[in-house]
Amino acid sequence: MKIFPVAQIAKIDSYTITNEPIDSIDLMERASLAFYHRFTELHPHGDVSVLAGPGNNGGDALAIARMLIKDGREVQVYLICDEDKLSKDGLQNLLRLKKIKDSITILQSEDQFSMINNEDIIIDGLFGSGLNRPLQGLAKQLVQFINSLDAEVVSIDIPSGLFGEDNNGNDFEAIIMAGNTISFQFPKLAFLLAENEIFTGKWHIENIGLHPQAIKDFKSDYCYTEFKQIRELLKPNSRFAHKGYFGHALLLAGNYGKMGAAVLSSRACLKTGVGLLTTHIPRLGYTIIQSSVPEAMASIDRSDILISEFPELQQFSAIGMGPGIGTKPNTISALKELLESLAGKPIVLDADALNILAMDESLWELVPSNAILTPHPGEFDRLAGQSHSSYERLLKAITFAKDMQVTIVLKGAYTAVIAADGHCYFNSTGNPGMATGGSGDVLTGMLLSLLAQGYNSLEAARLGVYIHGLSADLLLNNMAKESIVASDIISKIGAAIQQLRR
Repeated sequence: MKIFPVAQIAKIDSYTITNEPIDSIDLMERASLAFYHRFTELHPHGDVSVLAGPGNNGGDALAIARMLIKDGREVQVYLICDEDKLSKDGLQNLLRLKKIKDSITILQSEDQFSMINNEDIIIDGLFGSGLNRPLQGLAKQLVQFINSLDAEVVSIDIPSGLFGEDNNGNDFEAIIMAGNTISFQFPKLAFLLAENEIFTGKWHIENIGLHPQAIKDFKSDYCYTEFKQIRELLKPNSRFAHKGYFGHALLLAGNYGKMGAAVLSSRACLKTGVGLLTTHIPRLGYTIIQSSVPEAMASIDRSDILISEFPELQQFSAIGMGPGIGTKPNTISALKELLESLAGKPIVLDADALNILAMDESLWELVPSNAILTPHPGEFDRLAGQSHSSYERLLKAITFAKDMQVTIVLKGAYTAVIAADGHCYFNSTGNPGMATGGSGDVLTGMLLSLLAQGYNSLEAARLGVYIHGLSADLLLNNMAKESIVASDIISKIGAAIQQLRR
């Protein structure tokens, strides 16, 4: 699913109106009906207070109020502007509403806010995605009043006061905090950024039938990855395939006290389908890796406690380095020599490998274009400098991926896979239970496995991130999010892949 900037969504609306063709008031009715259906699923009972602003978002709110009244719900309607300030379609919906409801309150002062019932479900239709400056005056006061209530708030399309993309210059005290946001056709980019969760709550996307040709033709650098797209990436299995067909991966992981990272990453690599795995570990980790992951071959470092070298690379299809390796000088030298020796082989760099890159920018020119880098926000900030918001970090990651011509996996709730051309794919799977030690090590092993099997860097990153999240989602069938540990995620990798292949 493409994610469009709000300015482009307005153009797609206009294209739909012209080319379907459909009157703008009828497109508004279609959107309002879609909201109404989802809203009544979420809240089948209860009185409702509808807040309507001057633009088309307010027009949606007035149409939704009419639908709820016809459904027998008790509905109070509050306008934040005089009737002559409404948009053309908003005014038409007000006239339709007045045929079935006489009392509509125009809010003109803060003294009137107490009329809004704290026990009502509040529908927020004050301001839509076209907003380009922070709310002020009475609108800001109303938003702050609503946020102070212990009421369930559902926003139409976008929480009032929230900008669709960049909120760096916004007033965070002037944005509705919704429990649910029911958005039209596409998620807004702002929904996928961590600092905005407090405003959007749980968001839902409703198809309102915008013109498919416009959606196809309009370009976007952002995409929300869904099941069908990932399923199409999976290579078919041959009955006559053998272990050599699925590649031979080399994983360099672990140091004294952190052999668990090597174990988790190795298990995940094998579970994701690699034919052969060699794990290079410090000498004192030999017994651990051989007993914990008997399916992996062990390559033993000359150092007892850290990674200081690597085996001959010729036999390997792909290389992974980083989980639990530390940042000692010998390990830094090993990473430098490894990057110099790759000879075109794909590599995934994670954790301490990224921290080493952050310590020495001269290594960046050695990172090949088929590399996958998997930073969490803190690791990325060490690479590219501190960011003041998720949006700023995302833009930096896009620039970083383009400048270095690598694939970036910027980990988070909607992990962003960023291609070397700057195209950004947000992941749709996963849950908060994944915020546990070792989860990233599992992902590294999965990505390494997919690279070794012949997927290109972008395919491996998108597929691996999706399966990683889906594996964790499957755990929720019989486990609380709080109970998930990294090895649990590994246990569901097979079921996740099976679900994709069905």
